[in-house]
Amino acid sequence: MDIETLYDHFIECSTVCTDTRKIERDCLFFALKGESFDGNTFALKALEAGAKYCVIDDSTYMGDQCILVDDVLSTLQKLSTLHRSKLETPIIALTGSNGKTTTKELINAVLSTKYNVIATQGNLNNHIGVPLTLLRIRKDTNMAIVEMGANHQKEIEFLAAIAKPNYGLITNFGKAHLEGFGGLEGVIKGKSELYDHLKSHKGYIFVNQNDNLQLKQAGNYEKLITFGSSTSADTKLEMLHSQPYVTVNYNGRVIKSQLTGEYNFNNIAVAIAIGSYFKISGEAISSSIESYAPSNNRSQILKKDSNTIIMDAYNANPTSMIAALENFKQLDQRDKVLFLGDMFELGDSAPFEHQQIVTYLEKNTLGDTYLVGKNFYNTDVQKDTIKKFENFENLKNELIQHPLTNKFMLLKGSRGMALERLLEVL
Repeated sequence: MDIETLYDHFIECSTVCTDTRKIERDCLFFALKGESFDGNTFALKALEAGAKYCVIDDSTYMGDQCILVDDVLSTLQKLSTLHRSKLETPIIALTGSNGKTTTKELINAVLSTKYNVIATQGNLNNHIGVPLTLLRIRKDTNMAIVEMGANHQKEIEFLAAIAKPNYGLITNFGKAHLEGFGGLEGVIKGKSELYDHLKSHKGYIFVNQNDNLQLKQAGNYEKLITFGSSTSADTKLEMLHSQPYVTVNYNGRVIKSQLTGEYNFNNIAVAIAIGSYFKISGEAISSSIESYAPSNNRSQILKKDSNTIIMDAYNANPTSMIAALENFKQLDQRDKVLFLGDMFELGDSAPFEHQQIVTYLEKNTLGDTYLVGKNFYNTDVQKDTIKKFENFENLKNELIQHPLTNKFMLLKGSRGMALERLLEVL
């Protein structure tokens, strides 16, 4: 079936689904394949659950209301590109090494005070998630926020070609996915593909005037929208303090967020700048940011019996790890304890980067430290306040045998370490 005909079927449907556990009546089901499953085998189940049509690429499963294509994933992407070409909805794209999802949620909170907004759900920011976000946009959508993740070069270029954003921003450049990008220079080049796309399509770039690397990568481009502490910034703001939560001065208005860590100032600043650009009132910007509460293990402050925990275990890389440690060091608290898990996708840099974290810990007094994971276990530790555990179970058993009480804690590690599992023994 050609893509235009498929688009006519898409218009008939209520939404797009890729998971039979989340089927909505009259949806268009795409039978995607994964490493351990073949969506084609679920086509009949999807129809029985209420799907209007199923897009498949295996004729073995052909039946009524099934649409046979050469490749389901490619068709999903082409359909979203076609849908985007028919939309007049302004799209804001964002990428970066750290803070993408928090920034996206803050922008969404601000813009939603005035506009009907569609935003990336969760962290569905890859070659599947971006098309799914675009296909959620409808005629009454005023604005869309599309988060773009990447772990190798040319990926942002590919996603930008699908979404064709009108506006864009890069949260930061950091040591994330070094294995796929081929080092920090590769990260900078790969993330800057969003700038390249916007420049070639005459889009607008929101850029942090306090970040020299962002300014350098954005270059001498006539459609920069700047924010920062400089009087020359289009949106002027400053951080008043970050303890325990980031507090910002914007146009004489004090905004008290529920986000901990100085690193969250830039995430808040972007949301304020975008809100200002799109004529959101200062009162609405302030109330939406103050009302935003972090979730899903991103800079959450939790109470667990007698312990207070900064839960920042959604993900980690060398840049975000140091930022979290710097923030933790500055907090005026007694009896501090750190739980740090391995950082993934660092390739050949993994031994060096984990040893760098240990070196930082030995030079700074932050509190008793528990390191977990094979990479941290293989580091050279000289300080007796730092304990190493090869795996989670060994750490868990240590805490069961020697419980911690009345402590102020930080949990930080890559998603695969799932350090939130420690909550049951803290």
